[in-house]
Amino acid sequence: MTRCVALALVPILLAVPAPGAELMCTITVEAGKHTRVDTPVTVPLKGLGKDVSVGVVQESRGGQWVKVPHQIEAGPPPRLCFILSGTTPAGATRTFQVWPAAGQPSSAPAAVVQQDDKGLDVTVGGKQVLRYHTAMVAPPEGIDKEYTRNAYIHPAWTPSGLVVTDDFPPDHKHQRGIWFSWTKTEFEGRHPDWWNMKGADIRFTKMGPTASGPVFASFQPHHAHLDLAAPGGEKAVLNEVWLVRVWNVGGPEAGYWLWDMVSTQRCASDSPLKLPKYFYGGQGFRGSRQWAKQVDMRTSEGKTRKDGNETKARWFNVSGLVDGKRAGCLIMIHPTNFRYPQPLRLNPKNPQTCIAPSQEGPWEIKPGIDYVSRYRFCIHDGRMTDETAERLWADFAEPPAVKVSK
Repeated sequence: MTRCVALALVPILLAVPAPGAELMCTITVEAGKHTRVDTPVTVPLKGLGKDVSVGVVQESRGGQWVKVPHQIEAGPPPRLCFILSGTTPAGATRTFQVWPAAGQPSSAPAAVVQQDDKGLDVTVGGKQVLRYHTAMVAPPEGIDKEYTRNAYIHPAWTPSGLVVTDDFPPDHKHQRGIWFSWTKTEFEGRHPDWWNMKGADIRFTKMGPTASGPVFASFQPHHAHLDLAAPGGEKAVLNEVWLVRVWNVGGPEAGYWLWDMVSTQRCASDSPLKLPKYFYGGQGFRGSRQWAKQVDMRTSEGKTRKDGNETKARWFNVSGLVDGKRAGCLIMIHPTNFRYPQPLRLNPKNPQTCIAPSQEGPWEIKPGIDYVSRYRFCIHDGRMTDETAERLWADFAEPPAVKVSK
């Protein structure tokens, strides 16, 4: 498995090509076998030198060149990010040019990270998308203080402002919004349970690079998974880094937000974390409290809450009524993930799910080998069709092919 590399994220300027500038490269994007709609595209820019932080991207449309908003993710190699806007039919190709530029940014970034002393918010077009908690969040009055926590996402909003996550739900006070934790484990003969917060805790430790820009906003929180029962005091078992990237696509008109989460977990000592066979634990989602009595769950394999628990899937959607309006969360699983398509826990009693690779048998996170998990979230208003879910998953798992030429 690959190691996580912290990336510096620098927005490209929406400017004009410098006078007399030489074309840096031409990019051809091939839709492949899938129709694409407002699809994020990431292009490695190899062999173009170190300074590719300033430039103009333009697309050939109807015989004219049209500027395209974009950002550069510093390498190596640098990566160019932009949105393949509109609808691109299966089999179609689109052509882009990358030029050096002169000038200043033409507008403020659309996707923005804003930090305060308690957490971090991401907005797109001035509308709330999600909040990540850096400071400890104390439970409401009447709930034991042992459930105090941070290092998770809540709320997650739809474009119309509906909240699809929950925190401190009365039936399972340890569940929180969107998080990542293991349940049944063995570490140096002890059994920390991060899911239920028994002898274990996950804490935010620091914030890595953040970015705001015309194409995406991103942040990189670091977490420590602690064994609280270790001799001599708490001991770090895993160090984890999330890379969360919120794309500037969707919005109120389209009825959805789209964002990615990459979790990289690394052993913090020479001891492995052993994970016996168990039916839940991993990437977790707790849905709206208003879904307690009625929630719909559907997987890529056509399974529902009634028959989908402990089955495998490429994606699944959880939805219900919030303030009388339909809203939901589609979670997409990347083919590079361990034991893909991954096993699911679709809770039969409350609106909670998780992606649980331990269902298939014992395994380990070993020293020197990173455990990397990649997921894409679509937080949506209204009811999502299987066809739309398949299209969104294909953009994530089978993205358009790109070719770079000088």
